Amino acid sequence: MTMLDLGNINVSAFDPMPSPEEIDARLPLPPGAASEVMRGREVLRNILDRSDQRIFVVVGPCSIHDPVAGIDYAKRLKRLADEVSDTLYLVMRVYFEKPRTTTGWKGYINDPDMDDSFHVDQGMVKARQFLLELAELGLPAGTEALDPIAPQYLGDLISWTAIGARTTESQTHREISSGLSTPVGFKNGTNGDIGIAVNAIVSASGPHSFLGINGQGRTSIVRTRGNRYGHLVLRGGDGRPNYDTVSVQMAEQALRKAGLPTNIVVDCSHANSYKKHDLQPLVMADVVNQVRLGNRSLVGMMIESNLVAGNQPIPEDLSQLTYGCSVTDACVDWQTTEKMIHDAASLLHDVLPGRTG
Repeated sequence: MTMLDLGNINVSAFDPMPSPEEIDARLPLPPGAASEVMRGREVLRNILDRSDQRIFVVVGPCSIHDPVAGIDYAKRLKRLADEVSDTLYLVMRVYFEKPRTTTGWKGYINDPDMDDSFHVDQGMVKARQFLLELAELGLPAGTEALDPIAPQYLGDLISWTAIGARTTESQTHREISSGLSTPVGFKNGTNGDIGIAVNAIVSASGPHSFLGINGQGRTSIVRTRGNRYGHLVLRGGDGRPNYDTVSVQMAEQALRKAGLPTNIVVDCSHANSYKKHDLQPLVMADVVNQVRLGNRSLVGMMIESNLVAGNQPIPEDLSQLTYGCSVTDACVDWQTTEKMIHDAASLLHDVLPGRTG
């Protein structure tokens, strides 16, 4: 038995993966699209710095599985974004990777054919193509950083990043976040613990050195400067919400104690809506009301939304999939999304000007 055998007993294969530079050469970022990505990041930084009084809303499908339906959604969202741009800044939720508690579809990058074939190389190309189309539409993209290598392939097309409840406590993801070029929202733990997220924000704000890859795909020591645009995302936990005024005030106190800006985003889905998609409008209405009553820390919201309400299992015959319906978490439909956004914009229009942190 060789040393290689000893080190890879449970590995069945090492399939080659194109480097980030190789995929970028196939799908380069045009100057106009690059400007849109940069503008998105700048707006979000300004909102977090309170030089822009608007509230940002990360809204879109729980996950992308059909790029045609995804772009259909994006075009509608772009029109909606333009309509409310004086009050709300809309960022499309574009999640290609799905963390799993046990098993299940791991997302468009890992398994783009949705048949357990795991053509990751094709998934990465398709994900980049989708993000390019989005940038060319002039719509900023928000995603979850799950795989530590993926940002090298897609990071130039992202304006906002989330670290999920399952990975906020992970040292790897805190290190990655310290080097990301976007603002990063850290979700509280699945048990509702906001301390995990506060510690993550502090950690990611400082420099780190860790193993990663460079543009050529070569293993490298990545050295980061630190990311000062980390912020807290409240998503509830242990089956209970944490977007209420008491929970928000406790989160503010935890952030102040850690010497951090009181920037809080509320995820209207997950435990905050008891995992019932049709309760998301009530969560959003409550957050909007808190802002109207004078809250200064709430700077953003997240909504799981798609063309069709609910969700669906993945059938063996993919032609049986319902167009525009989630295959992961249940979402509100497009008509509900429009109403949620328009109602929020109307109620906040005269409240946000002059708002300070």
